[in-house]
Amino acid sequence: MTAETRDPGLPLDLRERVIAASLRARAAGRPDPAAPEISPAEAFRRATDAFHATLGQLRGADWARHALRDLDVQGLVGHLTGVEEDVQRALAGDPAVAAADHVASTQAAAVRQAGRAPDQTRAEWRGAADRTAGLVAAADLGSQVAVHGLRLPLSLLLIVRAFELWVHENDIRQVAALPPSAPDASTLTLMTGVAARLLPVAAARNGLDEPVSLHLVLTGPGGGTWDLALGQAAVSEAGATPSDVAIVADAVGFCRLVANRAAVARLDLHVTGDQGRAAAVLAAASTLALD
Repeated sequence: MTAETRDPGLPLDLRERVIAASLRARAAGRPDPAAPEISPAEAFRRATDAFHATLGQLRGADWARHALRDLDVQGLVGHLTGVEEDVQRALAGDPAVAAADHVASTQAAAVRQAGRAPDQTRAEWRGAADRTAGLVAAADLGSQVAVHGLRLPLSLLLIVRAFELWVHENDIRQVAALPPSAPDASTLTLMTGVAARLLPVAAARNGLDEPVSLHLVLTGPGGGTWDLALGQAAVSEAGATPSDVAIVADAVGFCRLVANRAAVARLDLHVTGDQGRAAAVLAAASTLALD
């Protein structure tokens, strides 16, 4: 189209305005076709199987590679054994793990892997994960479980555990030069739902008191849309008008951000509205990881 044939009546920013209006107007929904629904226990089982399969791909030298904090791969697997042991204590009603630190409480399980054969570490973790699954099968998924500073329904805790297993699976895959993995769409649907549900908590914990009306759109299998109110204390106390913010991101990429495994600058994001508050929301999202 030449300058002579271009319609002079069309504003130069028309495309951006149409996109912004569409994002604001879009009702909350899920991809079509939607992924088959699964239970949180099934999501945990799938994450466990995926993690176990990744461990089976490791070469001998991979187990000694640095993975996270001060842990090599073998120590990281030991950490996850410790997490399972603490979850089992929580399911038994042990109050000592309710406020226990996620890292400090599991450090002994990580340290005891030193000098062991990798197959022994792998078998110990798998046995611990299977014991958790057995206890879950006999438990009420609506019951409250207190562990590592969290008090959550067991159903929600299982999704958080599936999330953690996926994150650490990819920590290991990265150092072992294996391609990254993504959760199946059904598991990812539960994970994105939890991430969205916890965003207001993360925002409050990180001092985002200014009110934000967030329209979050996560694209791809396992994605969806959510309308979230953040910073409600400021609304109720000062009567402030929320800023409208819309964030569109890939579902897997957003989960990596929530796990503090992806920088905002490296995500393919589309953000409209108050850029400063959008940045604060994204920064808060990255603090949800326990590690």
